[in-house]
Amino acid sequence: MSTVRTSDFGTGTLSRACALIHTLLTVEALILLTASPGLAALLLLGPDPANLTLAALCLLPLGPALSAALYALHHRSRDLTELHPARAYLRGWRLNAVPALKLWTPLLTWLTVIAFTLTHFSATGLPGWWALLLAVIGTGSLLWGAHALVLTSLFAFRARDTARLAAYFLFRHGRATLAAASLLILTAASATLLTEALPAVLAAELLLSLLHGSRSVIAETRKDFTA
Repeated sequence: MSTVRTSDFGTGTLSRACALIHTLLTVEALILLTASPGLAALLLLGPDPANLTLAALCLLPLGPALSAALYALHHRSRDLTELHPARAYLRGWRLNAVPALKLWTPLLTWLTVIAFTLTHFSATGLPGWWALLLAVIGTGSLLWGAHALVLTSLFAFRARDTARLAAYFLFRHGRATLAAASLLILTAASATLLTEALPAVLAAELLLSLLHGSRSVIAETRKDFTA
């Protein structure tokens, strides 16, 4: 008859699965909690283009919340006996709230300008190809933002250095950028075809996928850009 050693408890396949589920649920709850003031106000806004500026303001708390979640997911334990996702999330929020806002705020501002221009494009008098160009620039900005969010969540760089590295990795690691693009498409499709609340409900799972797709970016940053 086989026996289970005490040191083996919490390290099996089922235990690791339970640890992952517990971590995802805890992180998801904390994302919704810390970003709830803005998300609640966002749900009350109508789809009127005139509300774009207000929508951007509502999304400001989401930046630090996503950064803290990435930190917690990156530092999660696979051992069921060593789970502290809430502690890791709060530590990530304390460390990364200000750095995340330094990048999140200008990104939101820039995307708001693009969205406002596209929703009022007929009044600009610009040729039609400008709309396509702006859409491409907006998509590229979101992909840059994905890299920047991962970097600022896991490394203590200055904002301008994080911005440069995110731009560098945008083309340096095409697979990581494509992975972020696929998550962006999935998020947009689920919000459009199902419900706008679905990306928020699945935020932890989407961020874990972003971390998985960014492994090459994280590895190169740790190897070549940290002491």
